[in-house]
Amino acid sequence: MIYKATVGADFLTKQITKGENIINLQLWDTAGSEKYHSITSGFYRNSETCILVFDLTNKSSFENVEVWRKEFLENLNPPEGDKYPFVLIGNKSDLKEAIQVQEEDIQNYCNSHNNMPYYLCSAQTSENVEDAFLKVADLAFERNTQNDEMPLPEIKPIQIVKEPEEKKCC
Repeated sequence: MIYKATVGADFLTKQITKGENIINLQLWDTAGSEKYHSITSGFYRNSETCILVFDLTNKSSFENVEVWRKEFLENLNPPEGDKYPFVLIGNKSDLKEAIQVQEEDIQNYCNSHNNMPYYLCSAQTSENVEDAFLKVADLAFERNTQNDEMPLPEIKPIQIVKEPEEKKCC
């Protein structure tokens, strides 16, 4: 098995069709490593949802999820605050014997954070990956349409008054 670590950030797109709507997801994979935090915060801007991914075979990875969630919210500062839509993904579900994070712990975490949806996935076998992306698309589409319905602040025209020029003598 080949594992490719994210250095800084990686980017990919995924197109999902939901009914008559085509949703283009732009997925930014920001490295979870502390040394990349200063460059990743700019990628959060204009996000409609956030996927938090942890390694099921590494308990400390799961323990960092809350740190990543808080960092994301601090950098994005969404109007809905803690109610911002997240999806939690536990990766490497195919490595059954090596799993260190119990599903009960994942469920408890998600329940305490607005019933955050979660998926146990495998990037190796693609187990539940499509389902997770469909959920992300649903949440992003819902948030995007809600933002479209938000009334814009009233814009008042500004009047520019030009002062009469002083007449100069000779």
